[in-house]
Amino acid sequence: MDRPLSTIIEGKWTRLVEPAHIVWHELTRNELLKCGGDLDKLTTLVHSRCDMTRDEARKQVVSFFERHRTT
Repeated sequence: MDRPLSTIIEGKWTRLVEPAHIVWHELTRNELLKCGGDLDKLTTLVHSRCDMTRDEARKQVVSFFERHRTT
């Protein structure tokens, strides 16, 4: 059975902090590390710091997770 996307991302989050920082440069690397690749925590960070709606932030985070599923 396939693992959920969030579990896959959380398992490799330390490697994805740099690509995430490129996408959301308003966030610090430390903030990204602390969220641990958690979908809800990252969505909240992006929403609050990147001046976008929560819905748009969630769409961006899910898209980022999907692009990095296999990296």
